[in-house]
Amino acid sequence: MDNKIVYVVSDSVGETADLVVRAAMGQFPFAPDIRRVPYVEDTGTLKEVISIAKSNQALICFTLVKPDMRQYLVTEAAKEGVEAYDIIGPLIDQIEEITGQVPRYEPGVVRRLDEEYFKKIEAIEFAVKYDDGRDARGILKADIVLIGVSRTSKTPLSQYLAHNKRLKVANVPLVPEVDPPEELYQVAKEKCFGLKITPDKLNHIRKERLKSLGLSDGATYANINRIQEEIDHFEEVISKINCQVIDVSNKAIEETANIIVNAVQNQKMF
Repeated sequence: MDNKIVYVVSDSVGETADLVVRAAMGQFPFAPDIRRVPYVEDTGTLKEVISIAKSNQALICFTLVKPDMRQYLVTEAAKEGVEAYDIIGPLIDQIEEITGQVPRYEPGVVRRLDEEYFKKIEAIEFAVKYDDGRDARGILKADIVLIGVSRTSKTPLSQYLAHNKRLKVANVPLVPEVDPPEELYQVAKEKCFGLKITPDKLNHIRKERLKSLGLSDGATYANINRIQEEIDHFEEVISKINCQVIDVSNKAIEETANIIVNAVQNQKMF
């Protein structure tokens, strides 16, 4: 059985069928020769595969979502005495029967889901790498650049956009004592969003933050005059960039994220 050939036939890349076949074959003490036949779109190709499988005394395992293609392969393989195993068809039929929903019969859905998953992971890693102005080079690589003073939800908003919208987000904190990175003035202003907040709201948020850390809420960090100084600096920088400003004083992260997504979609940036 060491040279047993298995043809993995699919109307997409065949990754799903390949994984299932390898998992099943792993239960046996022999190493089959698995040959993938991807992107099958016509019965002519199926007929050719059946003929080759017959001459090699091979097994055919397949994932074909279209019923006519599945039926053709099963019928013709049986005529030629070739064993053909439908990996996904019976499950699709069963789900249709249970739910009453009509399948899309669309090849490659799993592959596209995998692509979306990896885009999400890439976006999340990007948000972590370029969080809180860690590396200014990320500004020019980002889909979105968030700008604001401390405690304006830049980090959680970056993560939300990465997790839910698969957008690569860099965020930049502004403080009067540090010049903003030059990249802020080089990136397209349409990608930049200033996060504005009222002094009183920020004062409350920072006091609560200090309390949670066991520190005095009388620290300079929560001083209203210091806060106003930071906000004035923020407005000065934002006026130079001339980007959109979102008042986050009373907005949930989801609401702010939707404003950003709608803005970039209207600008057709992606």
